[in-house]
Amino acid sequence: MNSQSADTLRTRYLQQAASDLEENRRQQQELAEKLAVLKQEEALLADILSLTERYEGSSAPSRLPEQAQDEPAVQAEDVTEAPPAAVATARRAASEKPASKRAAAKGGTKAKPRRPLLADVLVELLGTHDEPCLAKELRGELVEKHPERTPTPQVVRNTLESLVAKGRVQRHKQRRSVMYSLV
Repeated sequence: MNSQSADTLRTRYLQQAASDLEENRRQQQELAEKLAVLKQEEALLADILSLTERYEGSSAPSRLPEQAQDEPAVQAEDVTEAPPAAVATARRAASEKPASKRAAAKGGTKAKPRRPLLADVLVELLGTHDEPCLAKELRGELVEKHPERTPTPQVVRNTLESLVAKGRVQRHKQRRSVMYSLV
């Protein structure tokens, strides 16, 4: 082996080592950024956990405050793709609510009462019948007794089918008609 080929080989090895070293440094930088984002996510989750523990410990029913309409929502996909500074800014903005919204979130004002779930209303209506009913009949009864609720026939059928899957309602087929009754 002559000295020229040895020098060429040595040069190639040095270039390859430098290239590998640069790639390693780039990967370390990426991992450091991902680690910083994960630490911020961990802090956010710890905050959420402490909030839920605080609400569970209170004498009021365990209900988280509703998010204000103008409050920015921080989603998991935003957190993982956003740079660390943007995540910190979003967390600060979310925590800086006006005092009136904070008071409303703590229950200082009366919230409008929640409507019962459609499934519960349908079970209640089925309980008034001795014989199986068509979904169409139940929907008509529902709209009559609860005029503020106007679910589509498909929504009523889907809800009834979910109740069948849960074992709360029984399905009866007669030719092409499907009827429902309480279990």
